[in-house]
Amino acid sequence: MAKVKVVTDSTAHFEPGVAERLGIQIVPLRIHFGDEVFREGIDITSERFFRKLAESPIQPKASAPPIGEFRAVYRELNKTTDQILSIHMSSKLSHTWEVANEAASALLGRCEIAVVDSQTISLGLGILAKAAAEAANQGESLDSIIRLLRGMIPHIYVVFFVETLDYLERGGRIGKAQALLGTMLGIKPFLTIEEGEIIPMEKVQDREKAVDKLFEFVAEFSHIEQMAILQSSPEPTEETKLLIERLELTFPDLEFPILVYGPTLATHIGPNTLGVIVYEGTNEII
Repeated sequence: MAKVKVVTDSTAHFEPGVAERLGIQIVPLRIHFGDEVFREGIDITSERFFRKLAESPIQPKASAPPIGEFRAVYRELNKTTDQILSIHMSSKLSHTWEVANEAASALLGRCEIAVVDSQTISLGLGILAKAAAEAANQGESLDSIIRLLRGMIPHIYVVFFVETLDYLERGGRIGKAQALLGTMLGIKPFLTIEEGEIIPMEKVQDREKAVDKLFEFVAEFSHIEQMAILQSSPEPTEETKLLIERLELTFPDLEFPILVYGPTLATHIGPNTLGVIVYEGTNEII
């Protein structure tokens, strides 16, 4: 039996070369600045997106890949396998999962395609797609890979605070009155992705207190397998340096890479967001 092939979307974050080495197929979302349309990760990088965002009066939006692109990827993979695992960003944040699911129906009876909602994004999605591809390369069945992912998903956590409420308001996460009041009071919502949806945890008054909240959140874990700091620039800010210093004292054996979050996530949370993604692993440490 041919091994399972893995498909994901452009919101997944991988270390350089990982997706190519593992044979993961990436289908790009679309980023819109008015009439200009870019393929995420191909026509526009995170760095270019944030430069354009700072210069453009137009507020960007993201959309799912065209269904034809998913069908083309699935048909090409079907030439060498009859089992595909397609895992995508949270269905609460994008229609990508729905489009992939509809595209998969075109190959019904010829290829078994499992379309999985990761309930996360960015590094969280990358961790899941990488684990799926590694299991596939070891000869694991489609069913066993799905069980693996189902076990991992609840152990991925994303928390962050945003500098502006405008993006959350436009995305329907908060009401217009809440956004206006929050902006007037200088409130910065401390948010999490829970069951795939961005929800508020609490409110903080300034960035210093927000850094405290991020540290407190991470410090609650007794074991962390992998984590990263999310921000909109590759260089560490003063807040990032402070957060890393505190984390290094608590977790001296861990690395804390800085990850520039992608355009799709940025259309939901805006620029100058600071957050963390934590994967605690699924094995108990004795």
